Amino acid sequence: MNSWTAVFRIQRKLNRSFTVSFLLFLLLAVFGLFMAIPLIYAVNNAFKPLDELFIFPPRIMVNNPTLDNFFDLFALMGNSWVPLSRYVANTLVITLVGTFGHILLASAAAYPLAKHKFPGSQIIFSTVVLSLMFSGTVTAIPNYMMMSWLGWINTHLSIIIPSLAFPLGLFLMKQFMEQIPDALVEAAKIDGASEYRIYWQIVMPNVKPAWLTLMILQFPMLWGSDGGNFIYSENLKTLHYALGQIALGGIARAGVGAAVALILMVVPITLFILSQSSVIQTMATSGMKE
Repeated sequence: MNSWTAVFRIQRKLNRSFTVSFLLFLLLAVFGLFMAIPLIYAVNNAFKPLDELFIFPPRIMVNNPTLDNFFDLFALMGNSWVPLSRYVANTLVITLVGTFGHILLASAAAYPLAKHKFPGSQIIFSTVVLSLMFSGTVTAIPNYMMMSWLGWINTHLSIIIPSLAFPLGLFLMKQFMEQIPDALVEAAKIDGASEYRIYWQIVMPNVKPAWLTLMILQFPMLWGSDGGNFIYSENLKTLHYALGQIALGGIARAGVGAAVALILMVVPITLFILSQSSVIQTMATSGMKE
């Protein structure tokens, strides 16, 4: 009885009072609202008429909301000789193929590195970790030269293929796969499961936080790609490029630019909102130990 009493006393001391919990919640709410101000400002700007966009000092909330910015945007896109659906299709192809291809390739490469010991595995992983130190600016010229030698300039492959080799994905997947007990993998082998079945039906469900995190990181990066120096044909350009060119029309298109900013941020934010609950829930329930 004395030991249980001591445990209850310690637990009671560790528990916060209602007042402290309320103050912490209030503090977090204030910081959360402060961080949400740029997003609220961007949403309101998309519905502001021109006179409210140039008012000084700027106002966060819109007084006379209007949809004219979006109507003007669609009117401008309708007059383009390349239809809007073409830009959307190009963006979806690059984003979806690049995102899911990277998740599949990174997980398939991480599985043998995490669960199989073979000559050179440490060297391969050390090379991946070393590649994390280099930014995209450093590798821009070698990347362009490789795409040129392969004949992939002015194709979607010049954007998709480099995204498949994002080193952070392999590093993250390997670290998560190492947490899966080896006994679970050995038990599956004893039951006659092949390596592909173990990878797809046992390993991948248990590393769900890793590939959901990769999806959240990779999708916005590809969604916001404008083709850069790799794509020159207008028929192959992305939605980000097309909307960006419209928004560069000067002061008269400031409202259209605000609508463009809202459209470009809606999809990544929606994906993050839909995925973050799964990431948090899986993080809390996927702990496995020997």
